[in-house]
Amino acid sequence: MKKPNTLVMSLTASLLLASILFLTYRLSSQSSAPSKKLSDDEDIDAPTDDQKSKIPESPNKSTSSTPATPRTKNSNNDSAKSTTPELSITEKVHKQVEEIDKRGKQLYKAKDYLPAAACFTEALDLLSSLTPEQSHRQVVTITNNRSAMYEKAGIADLALDDCERILEMDKGHLKARLRRLRVLEGKQMWMPALVEVCALQLNYLNENRDKIRMGSSIPEPPVSQSKIEDLLGHILPLEVDDQYSRIQSLPKPRPLPSNHTIFQLLQSFSGYNSWMSQAARDGNVITLTKQIEEVTSDADKAVLLHKRGVRYAYDGDFKKTCVDIDAAYSMIENDESMKSLMGSDDYMKILEWVGMCRHLRYDLKGADKCYRECSNLNPSNVELLVKRAGVKMDDGNKEESLKLFKDALELDPSATDALLHRANLYMLQQDTTKAKEDLEQCLKLQPNNLIARLRLATVYMTLQDLANAKKHLDLAEELDENSSEVHSYRGEMHFAMGEVNEAKKEFDKAIKADPLNPTPYVNAALAVMNTVPVPGTAPDVKEAILLFEKAIEVDPQFHAAYVQLGQLKLSAAQNLTQARSVISLYDEGIHMCRTKEELKDICSMRILTVAQVDAASSLGMETLNMQ
Repeated sequence: MKKPNTLVMSLTASLLLASILFLTYRLSSQSSAPSKKLSDDEDIDAPTDDQKSKIPESPNKSTSSTPATPRTKNSNNDSAKSTTPELSITEKVHKQVEEIDKRGKQLYKAKDYLPAAACFTEALDLLSSLTPEQSHRQVVTITNNRSAMYEKAGIADLALDDCERILEMDKGHLKARLRRLRVLEGKQMWMPALVEVCALQLNYLNENRDKIRMGSSIPEPPVSQSKIEDLLGHILPLEVDDQYSRIQSLPKPRPLPSNHTIFQLLQSFSGYNSWMSQAARDGNVITLTKQIEEVTSDADKAVLLHKRGVRYAYDGDFKKTCVDIDAAYSMIENDESMKSLMGSDDYMKILEWVGMCRHLRYDLKGADKCYRECSNLNPSNVELLVKRAGVKMDDGNKEESLKLFKDALELDPSATDALLHRANLYMLQQDTTKAKEDLEQCLKLQPNNLIARLRLATVYMTLQDLANAKKHLDLAEELDENSSEVHSYRGEMHFAMGEVNEAKKEFDKAIKADPLNPTPYVNAALAVMNTVPVPGTAPDVKEAILLFEKAIEVDPQFHAAYVQLGQLKLSAAQNLTQARSVISLYDEGIHMCRTKEELKDICSMRILTVAQVDAASSLGMETLNMQ
């Protein structure tokens, strides 16, 4: 159960790092009208200039540059016939094509689309007798007209085929790309449609780059931003489901979270100090290992394995904790006589730690099974109900989680664990009112609860009440002035107030206080990107990238770092190879996600990045960078 983080989760500074497409819309915000739809006449092309120019004018026209030969009385020319220069084969073909094109357009106006398409096919057959140099522009024009006829006739595949032919000859052909987009949407081919939108926008950026640099007015984009949002709305849910299924099929158990995350979770329960004290009293790992080697009873060995596992947790070695706890449980899981020998108290302790280890490795069904068995053995244990609620939260079952919190508070209205964790759920649901009520009640019962104090500060920051946020941060600092979390939250408050330099200082203090806390690395990177640079310079992108990468290094499951790092690397990519490496980065992040909620942001950015790279490739571009 990770805490909400105002700066990271709001992605405030990421607006500056948005991808190429979103930059387009910011630059063209003065043109917010919906994209222009082609009228029937605009959807097909007029005869090209080369088509007209290659058909010679009649020599008898007054515009001819050749003067007429004068007649004389005695000339034999009186009976001579006027001669017209014979047309070349190329000129004859162009003239025939012009006549067929006119006939096709007449059929088009009469809405006889397939006969019109047949005319354009006839024209293309004639043009095939010429070289590409002689026919290129006419082939593009006539193919576009035929594609329009196929679209009007509802023959989507043929319309798409012609669009492909056009784009092979003219990668930026606007009408072909817009038609291709319409047809792909009609066929519900959402991802190729998104690629087409990206191609349209990249081509638009490329054509208007000089005006953008100079700050001149620019025409409206060929497609609106809402089109991207609509297509993402179709693609994202399916992609999230698909990726989640792949994650579920990965070998179990899943990797453990970072030590910082685990300690944050363990410290959020009131029983933390109790078991930590007991672990210290039970002796160090060397002492416990010697005892394990000396005992002969399996029941005693299971108890000692549990104690050593807890001691490993005390030392921060959670991988070995899970190994020992699993070993202890495997010895007694199916042996009722051994359970009775060790006593119910020892068995419940082992079972509760098995539940915790399974929860940490995201075996949610296994964790729930262990916690429920513990609850059956000890129905009045409120902390167990809260841990069960946490498992339900992570499994996306918010209603069941709320019910368990309610049951816990009915058993003990002063249960600060239940109030603290329920407030976390309310924050995730963006219900700041209820979150605030629970946190205030928690602090009324336990004023020295550092986590509750910090989360209440977060609520006030979300509500833009910075005065109260500062008040609670000050109180939190009195509790622990060296807390990495206190410095990180204070940095977020400075950031919200626009005090970026002060925010960066606090994030640096947070990193120094706990180098394994990933959040201040991400927040510091965002502060770097929002620091006003010296005139003539840009933000220190390299420093920001290093900070994002450090966040991932200390916590490979910190999905917000992947999202931010990917956006920044994409904006800095000098070629498509570097842009493709961003896709690989998102794949790494997806592999580390545990819930569909975590997947949404990364999958969304991956989809957009893939679309942009594919669009750039289709346009023959070597980079997404328009500088």
